[in-house]
Amino acid sequence: MATQRTANVYLTNQTDGTAQLQLTHQNDTNGTQSGSWVAAPGQTVGPLVVHFETGIGSWGVLDWWTVTMTVQNGSTPGIYLNTGTTAFPHWKECQLQTGDVDKDLTFTVSTTDFYTNLASGGCHDGMTRLSNYSPIRNVFVLMLENRSFDHMWGQSGIPGLTIPAPGTTNSYNGTAYPVSSPAPTSMTADPGHEFADVLEQLAGVGASYPPGGPYPPITMSGFAANYATTTNEDTAPPAGADIGDIMMEFATPTQLPTSFALASSFAICDHWFCSIPGPTWPNRFFVHGASSAGLDHSPTTAEIVQWETVAGFALPHGSIYDALTANKLQWRLYNDNTDAYSDNPQNGSSFGAIPQVTALKGVTLLQVNSLTHFASDLQGPYPYSYTFIEPNYGDVTGNTYVGGSSQHPMDDVYGGEALIKAVYEAIRNSPLWETSLLIITYDEHGGFYDSVAPVPAAPPADGSGTAYNDSGFTFDLSGVRVPAIVVSPLIAAATVDHTDYDHASVLATVERLFGFGALTARDAAANDVRHLLTLTTARTDCPTTLPPPVAGMGRVARDTVGTEASAEASAEAEDALPVADGGNLPAFLATARKAAYDTYATTAQEQAIVDAEYAAIVTRADAKAFAAKVVAKATRFRDGQAGRAR
Repeated sequence: MATQRTANVYLTNQTDGTAQLQLTHQNDTNGTQSGSWVAAPGQTVGPLVVHFETGIGSWGVLDWWTVTMTVQNGSTPGIYLNTGTTAFPHWKECQLQTGDVDKDLTFTVSTTDFYTNLASGGCHDGMTRLSNYSPIRNVFVLMLENRSFDHMWGQSGIPGLTIPAPGTTNSYNGTAYPVSSPAPTSMTADPGHEFADVLEQLAGVGASYPPGGPYPPITMSGFAANYATTTNEDTAPPAGADIGDIMMEFATPTQLPTSFALASSFAICDHWFCSIPGPTWPNRFFVHGASSAGLDHSPTTAEIVQWETVAGFALPHGSIYDALTANKLQWRLYNDNTDAYSDNPQNGSSFGAIPQVTALKGVTLLQVNSLTHFASDLQGPYPYSYTFIEPNYGDVTGNTYVGGSSQHPMDDVYGGEALIKAVYEAIRNSPLWETSLLIITYDEHGGFYDSVAPVPAAPPADGSGTAYNDSGFTFDLSGVRVPAIVVSPLIAAATVDHTDYDHASVLATVERLFGFGALTARDAAANDVRHLLTLTTARTDCPTTLPPPVAGMGRVARDTVGTEASAEASAEAEDALPVADGGNLPAFLATARKAAYDTYATTAQEQAIVDAEYAAIVTRADAKAFAAKVVAKATRFRDGQAGRAR
């Protein structure tokens, strides 16, 4: 019969520099143990108490080891990870046996070698250099949807934030709509956020933008007027009683307790702007490449054909993923493909599981991982310098985005809060925590009021051209402020940061942490968040869990569905509607088609079938059916590939 045993493992730094050492042990019966220490040259640190079994039945339980080393100085600074094997990257198998019971074992690590010196017989593994020295080994970014800074944080009570002055209003048809609280948890109509909508919101009714600029004087006075008349994404304008919703702010401590706890524990940035005064797609392209290739609006079907989207949307200087690969740095993508965090996932759609990042050339659905195993992935070797995380977008087909985790205006905020909680807790309770940086932000403001005018921005100057530029915008102005929280144990609690950022600041941070050049003039000029890392040692008081999200808080928007029979009739009528040539749906359809090509449709015959199905889409019902089929087949293909790799 097997008996539970322990041993004490110490680790010696055999480099000539000060190093942060992280040792992890794992087996099938005792799970994972991990320790982290700072060691001077030649210093032995520890111990890590490891658990294992001896006796009958224990011979088949293997012990696995991984070590990460960040060398700060000396002759070979950098970040190193043991190599492992092709079958088990970055894991070294070396089994603990009876001779190791209750022993003090001293392992050694250098920039080239990792020795697991067991009393019962040792093992050796090589070391791989991951990157230049950085106090941060792993950068994580979670980007949610369509909320302004004031809308989420104006009533938070956090001292020092730049928020609206008392009595601030916007007017429409002679009625003044004040900034007030609490905000509804979901909106009855989708606020406008196309380029023309934002122009009216920032500069007032009747404002115009001449091709090539300049942008008219910004007064932040047109939000109520624009919301009152919006037909964004083919949704009806709000009822008169709901126009003022666009000016309302969450009572953050009670309505958004997860985000409030996180911001209070780390840093909140009150001058983070989206990258252009426009919608989702160009702003998300900016976080991936500091450019949108000139795109200033939600793409039409004709433009998507022009992109040759089966290959993907090409940015003139490539994406951050191209740059990381070129610099021999690894990256990883996740999304909420199972809609695990929404409080009403039954109202979502297959499209919600399609990650927007896969629209890019060079990024495929095969490279996107499910958040269902994010926390477990972080418990083992994690060689990825940069990780980008997407939510579930809910009901894309119906243009409501309900039933997701993106916090889109017509959905509630519950799913996004639950997603934030899950992502933070996975990182916080992993061996990576002490050297990790998490940025949580939003792609654009979603039409909600904000009191701070956008700031000048450096045009990308990447030769984008004008093919996708409907307005003649020169990309010399940021978009509206959006929420941003920056998390690391090297950041002091309750930090309020007034630095100007935009989404290119994500790229600037990664580029400067890991030592490679900017993609465009925008990220070259952007401020990065490294200055927030003011502490030299990791804090020990960071919360291990966050408060759960609260459903149904605040004034919930009116129920417009009615009886079950009327809901069914409404759904049938919606399904019969044609697919509009605007909004997000055409781009998601094209991304779904690309996902098919990237996974199961690899032959000319299979691709012809997908093309025929894509060309036959006329109604929203057709779009739903196409998305459901592609997502199901692509997911099975991806999971099969992953199973074969294991």
